[in-house]
Amino acid sequence: MARATQTTGTPGTPGTGRPAARHHGNRHGRSEQARLAVLNAADDLLVEKGFAGVTMEGIATRAGVAKQTIYRWWSTKTDVLMDAFLQDVAEDLTVRDYGDLTRDLRAYLRDLAWFLSASDSGAVFKALIAQAQHDPAFAEDFRSRYLDDQRGRDRLALERAVERGELAPGLDLAAETDQLMGPVYYRVLVTGEPVGQEFTDRLVDAFLHRHGLTAPAKD
Repeated sequence: MARATQTTGTPGTPGTGRPAARHHGNRHGRSEQARLAVLNAADDLLVEKGFAGVTMEGIATRAGVAKQTIYRWWSTKTDVLMDAFLQDVAEDLTVRDYGDLTRDLRAYLRDLAWFLSASDSGAVFKALIAQAQHDPAFAEDFRSRYLDDQRGRDRLALERAVERGELAPGLDLAAETDQLMGPVYYRVLVTGEPVGQEFTDRLVDAFLHRHGLTAPAKD
């Protein structure tokens, strides 16, 4: 996530033990600075303390804003974390288009696996998934704001390949997407096994084999 700029030497510089410099929203761009500071703070606290350790008070202190500022935009810490996660997804999880199915799939699965398993955003993702298991209202919001768009990202490389004629028209893209992406999510959320490049490339190779395609040399 892009970080809001902090003034060097002001209170709140990491390691000084002093409270952060406050950002007061106004019509001259400081509201956006404060919003980014809150989102960054929520991300950082989740990674450091876990979901239970994140509080609105803690976010306000870390971001250097008044708690009332946070409540003006969000009702709960889950709402803050959700917006932080969605911003991370928009910035870090794009579907690159090389004009070639194999390269597109290898690149995307590598990026997805890193994003979910190794980035700070992945820690937020797992916390939000856990929260959705016992909060039906949040689960519905999570699906509508993230999962629907994520499904679109996950199958985009296949849709492009159909348009280019690399895959047959009429292919069940939903089922094929599940077979490709499902093992990544399963390892991230259930088994905790590694999801490195060797693993994701094997998933791509298996997909190509199922469809009678030959994988080129590894890039």
